[in-house]
Amino acid sequence: MLTTRRVTSLGVALLLSGVAVIATQNWMRAEVARATAAVRATSAPATTLRVLVARNPLPAGTLLKPEHLRWQPWPAGASTAGYFTDASASLAGLSGYVARSDLGPGEPLTTARVVKPGDRSFLAAVLKPGYRAVALNVSASTGVAGFIFPGDRVDVILTRALPAGAQQRVETRTVLTDIRVVGVDQKVSNPKSEVAVPQTATLEVTPAQAEFIAAAGDIGKLSLSLRSLAAGEAPAAPPAISNAPRAPRAPAPRRAAPASQAAVEVVRGGQFSSGGTAS
Repeated sequence: MLTTRRVTSLGVALLLSGVAVIATQNWMRAEVARATAAVRATSAPATTLRVLVARNPLPAGTLLKPEHLRWQPWPAGASTAGYFTDASASLAGLSGYVARSDLGPGEPLTTARVVKPGDRSFLAAVLKPGYRAVALNVSASTGVAGFIFPGDRVDVILTRALPAGAQQRVETRTVLTDIRVVGVDQKVSNPKSEVAVPQTATLEVTPAQAEFIAAAGDIGKLSLSLRSLAAGEAPAAPPAISNAPRAPRAPAPRRAAPASQAAVEVVRGGQFSSGGTAS
């Protein structure tokens, strides 16, 4: 009887010991897993986003291109409201946008500081402060056969007829130089550089130049001449336009015809000679 009780007690003790060992192992495994997760969390780099910033100083009115922008790492915890992040934007997607205000190097682009094509105020944002937009009717011959794109710079040429008596002369001269094209037809950007013959070209000019173009358009025909992208050409001052035709040159005065010379006969000692002349 006593032996049976001892065997039972020993079995219960062994069972409890086994349960305790298993419980201790499970607890230790859970603590190790928790500690490992904590170490990994502290050693892993913080997740960051990237936002679009200006690569160089961008004055207001700049037509944005991919080379004007770059990606800047941005902490995940920092606010990105209104920013262009790599999760929602791309460099190519911002091509054709216009800076509404000046942007410094490394300054993030926001939806409030750029204008996208199609917005009502887009053309006004393209213009530099103090400038105006003037549209010219062009054709294949006056618009460089469609090879003028927004952002190019052109010269404006005036061709007009000058009456000169019974004959009519034609005068052609450059009246404005180094003018920026801000639009072709109703497009202010051409990302694919598609060549098409335009009907109008919109130029960025000063108020005085806008009046100048309006006057020149009534005098004769205006054409555009595409300028090289290479720097170094100094723009010339535009000449004044006058409605009065140039006065024809006065004919050179003719030399008076010499008076007719009559022969004079001289009588010397009864001898005649005709060697003398009288004027």
